[in-house]
Amino acid sequence: MLNDIKRILITEEQLKAKVEELAAKINEDYKEKDPLFIVILKGSFVFAADLFKHIKLKSAIDFMVVSSYASGTESSGNVKILKDVAQSIEGKDVVIIEDIVDTGFTLSNLVKILKERNPASVEICSCVDKPERRVVSVDVKYKGFEVENEFIVGYGLDYAEKYRNLPFIGILKEEVYEK
Repeated sequence: MLNDIKRILITEEQLKAKVEELAAKINEDYKEKDPLFIVILKGSFVFAADLFKHIKLKSAIDFMVVSSYASGTESSGNVKILKDVAQSIEGKDVVIIEDIVDTGFTLSNLVKILKERNPASVEICSCVDKPERRVVSVDVKYKGFEVENEFIVGYGLDYAEKYRNLPFIGILKEEVYEK
């Protein structure tokens, strides 16, 4: 698996420090509130688990499976909710936890869907942002790392459901996904 990585882009130590920084901002912004964190599975589970350890708020967590990718490297543009939240978000302050903001298709559609459910607010916390790939505008309030347009894996990010268990974020060698 490590032989498939061109180079490490974001180390374990950098991820840990950024998670703590993001959690501190969220704790400050929501100190008088009880936010609902909605984790977008599967890619966000590692980031969300680490982030949630540092959240010092009375808060709830729920999960969604939202997809616009098949097994390839490009968004299909078709957003599907495969698993919805198990509770009402009406009147709640919602923080979406996402692994990566790429084209913006998935998150822009998801935010629209969630806003139709009348939450008090909806914000986005993303581990990684690829602004160069953006097709649809998305406001990411809590942004981890801004990266170039490389195919990255690890720390929950996958290629064809593999590499999520790497403890860092690395650039996948082209020959792996161009087969």
